[in-house]
Amino acid sequence: MNHKIPKRIHIIGSVGSGKTTLAKQLSSTYNVPFYELDNVVRKRLPSGDIRRTDEEKEQYLKSIVHTDTWIIEGVHYGDWVSSSFHHADLIIFLNTKYQIRTYRIIRRFILQKLKLERSNYKPTLEIFFNMFKWNRQYEAVDKPNALLKLAKYRTKTIIVENNKDVIMYLKEKKVLQS
Repeated sequence: MNHKIPKRIHIIGSVGSGKTTLAKQLSSTYNVPFYELDNVVRKRLPSGDIRRTDEEKEQYLKSIVHTDTWIIEGVHYGDWVSSSFHHADLIIFLNTKYQIRTYRIIRRFILQKLKLERSNYKPTLEIFFNMFKWNRQYEAVDKPNALLKLAKYRTKTIIVENNKDVIMYLKEKKVLQS
């Protein structure tokens, strides 16, 4: 990787890993738009979310990927997101510890219920318990599969435990100033 700011960054990790927080931080630092894959999968409407068809989500993602700069974040790693991995200058795999993700899921739910944190979805008990299920599934199945998928992009992928590691990496590469 050269010493220029990465123009296209894809962040992947489990629920509660810090993807959105990191995407917002990098977006602000680099003045680059960021996109949540959950919003590519779903149309967010005042009346409720509608799941996009496979063709709609692929077209929407394609429209993002073919712009000059972007930060894309999400848990998704299936074939439909391959174009963003392919076009990314940097892929960040957030390998946050399971216990930290669990804590963040609980904290996020409480803050959302108290309306102290915004969410793209209605924070129901069903979603809350699903997040624990997704977190366990991610650890056992999705993480190993995602790492296999990312193997062919190893020259542009970093695996880190937290957002501070990303900042350290970018400083070492002289992408960010100390």
